[in-house]
Amino acid sequence: MRGPDGGGDPGAAGSASSRETRSAAIGTSVGDPSGAPAGLRRADLSPDPIEQFGRWFAEAEADERIVFAEAVCLSTLGPDATPEGRMVLLKDFGHRGFVFYTNLESAKGRSLAAHPRAGMTFHWQPPGRQVRIRGAVEPVSAAEADAYFASRPRGSRLGAWGSDQSRELDRRATLEERVRRADESFQGRDVPRPPHWSGFRIVPDAIEFWQEGPSRLHDRFLYEREGEGWGRRRLYP
Repeated sequence: MRGPDGGGDPGAAGSASSRETRSAAIGTSVGDPSGAPAGLRRADLSPDPIEQFGRWFAEAEADERIVFAEAVCLSTLGPDATPEGRMVLLKDFGHRGFVFYTNLESAKGRSLAAHPRAGMTFHWQPPGRQVRIRGAVEPVSAAEADAYFASRPRGSRLGAWGSDQSRELDRRATLEERVRRADESFQGRDVPRPPHWSGFRIVPDAIEFWQEGPSRLHDRFLYEREGEGWGRRRLYP
């Protein structure tokens, strides 16, 4: 899979013809500005980055070629300040921030306890768009976590009880046995949210919108908090 800018060494990424085929499939040209789609203009964007994200996210959800529009790379700093990334699912967003859920004792839960800042990167291909978000992280309320947990399938709720996420597992049968015991203990009643399972909200202080362009001349607009509002500027690709 190639990255947002097409990768590193052009020779290592495949032949020119194969790259042209991929570019044609997503509606962009390779090196010919006349065949490129219209670029992203300031006038195309809302002055509110949350509203702008909502537009792009809705378009990604409506695009049948995109399987999980809500899939996002969550970047954190580990307890030893080593960068770490993993895919999670966005579960809510709005002017308060961007929400995801996890086991609080997992690697990312421990990372966020030590360094309560994080980044998110969405990449939708097609249509060749990327959104980067960074900011402080805060826990969601118990009521929010309870409401979301209750909406999950029963099997997923049992899994939250059975899994010591990110810790060493001797064999899969051990995990399956823990889930079976959880199922027995909650037989005939609702599965409650474990005390070690909740959610986090990234409160953004910067959001960048990236639109793929021909010849890697991509369009980038960065929003940054300025007081109670947002400033916006275009960046070189």
